[in-house]
Amino acid sequence: MELTLEAVALFALKLVHETEDGSPILRDDLVMDGYEREVFGLLVRTGDLTTIQRKLDECMKLALETLGGANTVMGRELQKLAAEVQQASTLEELKTPLDALMDYLKAIL
Repeated sequence: MELTLEAVALFALKLVHETEDGSPILRDDLVMDGYEREVFGLLVRTGDLTTIQRKLDECMKLALETLGGANTVMGRELQKLAAEVQQASTLEELKTPLDALMDYLKAIL
C-alpha cells in the first residue's frame, strides 16, 4: 500500500508542479518531502489512517486547484475520487478507492 500512497502523492504533485519545458518531478525531489514511501510505510504500520487521509487530502486540494476546481469535468471527478478515499474507515477499505484515484491521476498526467 505504501507504493500506491506514494504514487498518488507523486502523480498529484506532478500535476501541480511539472511544466512542459521543466524537468520531471521525481520521488526524491523536495516537493515530495513528507509524502515518501517510508513516511507512508510508517503510517500504514501504525494504522494511522487519519494522517494518511490528511496527507492525501493536502495533495488533492492542490491538484484540484490546478485542474480549475470542482467546476470542471476533471475537477469533479478528482473531487469524487478523493472523497471516496476520505470516506474509508479502515486501511482495508482504503485500497479500492486509492487504486481508483491513482489510476485517474495517472491517466490525466
